[in-house]
Amino acid sequence: MRWQGGRRSSNVEDRRGSKGKVAVGGGIGTIVLVLLGLYLGDASMVQQALTNAPTQNSGPASNDPEQEKLKEFTSVVLADTEDTWKPLFRDMGKTYVEPKLVLFTGEVRSACGLADAAVGPFYCPGDQKVYLDMSFYADLKNRFKAPGDFAQAYIIGHEVGHHVQTLLGISGDLHQEKAGKSKAMQNEISVRQELQADCFAGVWAHHASRVRNLLEAGDIEEGLGAATAIGDDRLQMQARGYVTPDSFTHGTSAQRVKWFKIGLETGEVKACDTYSGGI
Repeated sequence: MRWQGGRRSSNVEDRRGSKGKVAVGGGIGTIVLVLLGLYLGDASMVQQALTNAPTQNSGPASNDPEQEKLKEFTSVVLADTEDTWKPLFRDMGKTYVEPKLVLFTGEVRSACGLADAAVGPFYCPGDQKVYLDMSFYADLKNRFKAPGDFAQAYIIGHEVGHHVQTLLGISGDLHQEKAGKSKAMQNEISVRQELQADCFAGVWAHHASRVRNLLEAGDIEEGLGAATAIGDDRLQMQARGYVTPDSFTHGTSAQRVKWFKIGLETGEVKACDTYSGGI
């Protein structure tokens, strides 16, 4: 990505190194719940997973130059999402309210509850903030085999996609729709919500590439690799050797790639309708 020298967002809140209690251990059940239920956005289940986990104090923030470079990268990507969504909202006759992005180390408290870094990046609609422990970037490369700066940027784009859903009233409608539904139906609604956020990430990537020439050769492949790496089917197979589709909450690898590509190819919000038909 051609991000060096790009505009930095003023909406990055750096809480790294804050002293507090960090959930550790928790057993394989906690790990599976975190990976499969919350990996990109459902902070309410994060709290459930961590309620009984043992705790320890977090350490100070690192002054590692590489970490500071990642902070700058994150700020530039967030700024570029702002530059995409502001005019798109204006075209819809709406105003884009920029989200905050909180950098943290180990654990963080949000309006959605207490969350551990193990859950990965997430968006909390209660305070309209994206939360990110930058150690996830290393996990994306090493654990999930999805390297590259655009793979990292795709994750930010996805979480900002959840913010777009909140501003458009989609998230609130879906929350009401889940009421009284079976667990399987609630999961299906969640999958459609996550796939739309993937599509919105693609919409951002479309404009970042065609309007601001941010993307380089190979970047799209990195984004598709990240979408593939965090599909429910792939995560479940890695965690336990089999899959249970009724428990999917984010979509299969193929579905995530499909909807990211739809947003990428069209650059249109209306193309990201994951609710009307098949997914």
